[in-house]
Amino acid sequence: MLNIGGLKEGIVLDHIEAGKSLEIYYNLGLDKLDCQVAIIKNAKSNKMGKKDIIKIEGGMDHINLEILGYIDHNITVNIIRDNQIVEKKTLSLPQKITNIIQCKNPRCITSIEQGLPHVFYLSDAEKETYRCMYCEEKYSR
Repeated sequence: MLNIGGLKEGIVLDHIEAGKSLEIYYNLGLDKLDCQVAIIKNAKSNKMGKKDIIKIEGGMDHINLEILGYIDHNITVNIIRDNQIVEKKTLSLPQKITNIIQCKNPRCITSIEQGLPHVFYLSDAEKETYRCMYCEEKYSR
């Protein structure tokens, strides 16, 4: 049995779909932080079968909930203080995302104007579909 130490203060991202932890690690920029980060891949889960877990030392300022909600809105964010879970946050699909995905339409203004942010809005929550704010190009996962 693998044993990972507890956190005195930090964040635990739980119920991550198995195999998605590295995508989250890089999209949140955790590789650039100077703090302890533990990634547990393919942990046994009664609810999901297998899941990934990420433990991050420090405060919430490292975590962009918009990115996290877009990647996997079923993740549970546990906030730890003094070795205790003091708050649990559930995520939802964000209504608007900026610079997380890029528009693939070659005629979109974002293809011409390099400094323009790639902004997408949620057009269909059931199908998890986003559309480009500038050209309405559809983006589905």
